Amino acid sequence: MKYVPDFPDRFGSLADARAFCEGFFLSYNHEHRHSGIGMHTPASVHFGTAEQVQVQRQATLSRAYAAHPERFTRRPWPPKLPEVAWINQPIAQPQPTP
Repeated sequence: MKYVPDFPDRFGSLADARAFCEGFFLSYNHEHRHSGIGMHTPASVHFGTAEQVQVQRQATLSRAYAAHPERFTRRPWPPKLPEVAWINQPIAQPQPTP
């Protein structure tokens, strides 16, 4: 959060901090597209709609390519979705030997 340009240096009260964070997290999870998850929102990945969005993006890119191939150096593809995405990946626990 500290890298967000709108993030205040300090809050006037706990209520101010909560109000700011409520809006911040709503935007961060539902509007902001993240490069680490194929330019999708965390909500789209979490709720399983990212694959459908990928299909729609590819259709749009294919139409653009068909209409104006001279604008492209190669056929465009949307960014790939990662197979897994973690905020803090759990540490693998050693399996007990039988």
